[in-house]
Amino acid sequence: MQQTYTAVVKEDEGRWVGWIEEVPGVNCQGATRTALVESLRVTLAEAIAFNRDEASSAPGRGYEELPIAA
Repeated sequence: MQQTYTAVVKEDEGRWVGWIEEVPGVNCQGATRTALVESLRVTLAEAIAFNRDEASSAPGRGYEELPIAA
C-alpha cells in the first residue's frame, strides 16, 4: 500500500521552499521547483525509514504490527 502525502511548495525570493504537511520536520529548499520536489521525496523516504527503524527497535520482543488506515 502506497501512502500519499501533501507537499506545500512555493517560490520565495528566487528559491523554492516546501514541506510535507503530514510529517513534521520534512522541509527542503531548491533552486528549481523540480529540484525541490525531488529533495522532498528523498527526505520524506529517509524520514519514514528512520521512524520505522526507531519504532521497530523500541518495543523489544513479542510485539505485533498492524496496518491502520485513517
